[in-house]
Amino acid sequence: MPEPTPPQSTNRTEPRGAVPPGNAGAAPLSRQHHQAKGLGSGAKLGLLALLLAAAAAAWWQWGREVPPPPASTPPALAAPAAPPQPDPAVTATPAEPAPEATAHPIEPAADAQGRPPLAADDGKGLAETVSEWLGREATLRFVATDDLARRTVATVDNLARGQAAVRLWPLHPVGGRMVVARTDDGGMTIAAENAARYDAVVGFVTGLNVQQGAALYRRVYPVLQQAYENLGYPGQRFNDRLVAVIDHLLATPDPTAPLALKLVQVNSQAQPGAQPQQPWLRYEFVDGELQNASAGQKILLRMGIAHTQRIKAQLRALRAQITKP
Repeated sequence: MPEPTPPQSTNRTEPRGAVPPGNAGAAPLSRQHHQAKGLGSGAKLGLLALLLAAAAAAWWQWGREVPPPPASTPPALAAPAAPPQPDPAVTATPAEPAPEATAHPIEPAADAQGRPPLAADDGKGLAETVSEWLGREATLRFVATDDLARRTVATVDNLARGQAAVRLWPLHPVGGRMVVARTDDGGMTIAAENAARYDAVVGFVTGLNVQQGAALYRRVYPVLQQAYENLGYPGQRFNDRLVAVIDHLLATPDPTAPLALKLVQVNSQAQPGAQPQQPWLRYEFVDGELQNASAGQKILLRMGIAHTQRIKAQLRALRAQITKP
């Protein structure tokens, strides 16, 4: 067996949180912190309702398209750099039919200090609550606090779909490039070393106190519920969707062997009248069922089995907390 290709170092800076509409000239504080201190990009929100979104920061690298290598040279074993691409449109995709009754009712509640639940329109209070619980340093490092409620509900909703819009992530993308390894028959798999890119993320997520996070979730729930309805789901409950997405992620298969990859050419669609764009290559799973999996399940698959099992354990603990009567 050939030795797996070691991780490739890179000095590229990955995209950060989107600037909110109407404020295009000012970067979010979290982005300014990254630029000033040079902190490595990571993923995680203290609010445990965002455990689902914690892994989403890793999705950026998987779907990136890369320039095709010259015909005379084989594909590189580490994903090449890709030019910036426009974010997907921020529109809600029709979800499953609304349930006739709330499957998992949840009541907003005061926190341990007796502070009442947030008002439904208190998006600023949501960001402040998360920042207070995580601490300023962790918040600046990991969280895109601008428009946090909409980012949260949209990302959770999209994890069970084919794509999770980058501009809506509540977290900063994971840095580095996916590492792949050659097989004896000339194929490619995700290298075992690739899992190391997620060590800090998974450690941070699984180190959270689920019970405390669930209490915080109940206090800020009115803000998330209003943001979910504004996303295009009036009359539907965000907690029901959150539980459904958790169940969907828990159903992610646990592979027993390295996951085989292939490079696929993608022809970009140019706008009418625009110059045709150069085609690109991207990695896809060889297994058709895995390639057709949701964005969230692909994220878990790509993390490596050990990390996936730890995240699943935390998700089960969270589910138990937010489905209590």
